[in-house]
Amino acid sequence: MHLSNLCDTIEIVVQRYLLLKYYYYNTIMSSPISQIGKNVKTLRKEKNLSQDRLSKLADVSYNTVIKLESGGITNPTIETLQKIAKALNVSVDNLLNHK
Repeated sequence: MHLSNLCDTIEIVVQRYLLLKYYYYNTIMSSPISQIGKNVKTLRKEKNLSQDRLSKLADVSYNTVIKLESGGITNPTIETLQKIAKALNVSVDNLLNHK
């Protein structure tokens, strides 16, 4: 294989990777992420916690809780999810998949 053919192949692979990454984040991840905020709000209310109280228990900012519940944060870090799950006394899996 010539160097120019190799470069063309690498370029095609990179383009496909970027398309798959875009698809993953904009289709597969968009639904669960928007559900996380709803789940946080539902679990918080079930435990009779205010947003302020949850933020203090989870050691995250008050704005983080507000933005997460309202959909302003669409890609929370795993650290944030772990802290909120711990404060709500649930697993991260339960936080992601609460019904």
